[in-house]
Amino acid sequence: MLARRHFLQGLAFFGSVSVTAAPAWAAEGVSALDLVKPLAEYKLYVSANLRELVKGVQAFTDAVKAGKIDEAKKLYAQVRRPYERIEPIAELFADLDKSIDARADDHEQGEKSPDFIGFHRIEYGLWVQKSTKGLAPVADRLLADCKELQKRVITLTFPPEKVVGGAAVLIEEVAATKISGEEERYSHTDLDDFQANFEGADKIFELLRPLVEKKDKAFADKTAANFKTVFDVLAKYRKPDGSFELYTKLSERDRKVLAGKVNTLAEDLSKLRGMLGLN
Repeated sequence: MLARRHFLQGLAFFGSVSVTAAPAWAAEGVSALDLVKPLAEYKLYVSANLRELVKGVQAFTDAVKAGKIDEAKKLYAQVRRPYERIEPIAELFADLDKSIDARADDHEQGEKSPDFIGFHRIEYGLWVQKSTKGLAPVADRLLADCKELQKRVITLTFPPEKVVGGAAVLIEEVAATKISGEEERYSHTDLDDFQANFEGADKIFELLRPLVEKKDKAFADKTAANFKTVFDVLAKYRKPDGSFELYTKLSERDRKVLAGKVNTLAEDLSKLRGMLGLN
């Protein structure tokens, strides 16, 4: 999302699967060849989530344009999940991220800004204004942006340091700002976002785990255990139908406990770039 600031320097590693000349960090034990397979698999993961995103946004925006407020509300959280899973690399498509996922805070006039569009503008309309009036153009733009992102990712380069660093920064963002409930401030569907964010970061870690284990197996095991702990904490707030409780149901103590677990995980992930020689 716009508020997140990912790491901006480094090698553009691959768009289509290819190998560049060995960079400096290869001498530290991680070669370009070591990264081809996990990054190729991650690109497939991103592509699969974008297919899910476009399909879901089509149904969501159809409901919005038809004035079906209740149906759109039911779809909102689940439609956002695939986007939240790929947030570790959002800096790679910052222009689209700005229009798809910006919050009112990112605009001078807040909710009244004409350039406040995307998911959260529709969220504001559904939950606060309780109306879809004027949202048809916003819905059309959201769908068009998601389709453009799906198209763009085909040739998008996935620098390894940005993929690994993005996972760490995203989890740090959850602990530092998202934990307050500021992202889904109208719908309070924050727990769905958290789950998807952790799934996306966990995917990156699991794909790189064999390389991490070669460096420090104990650290890899500890990080995996910390991911499990975070997922276990969130699982307490799942309802029988698989959806999550509204974030407003969590007490201040509940949020502090969750923040503590997320901070521990963020500390682990912040070490991955250095461990793999990607700084």
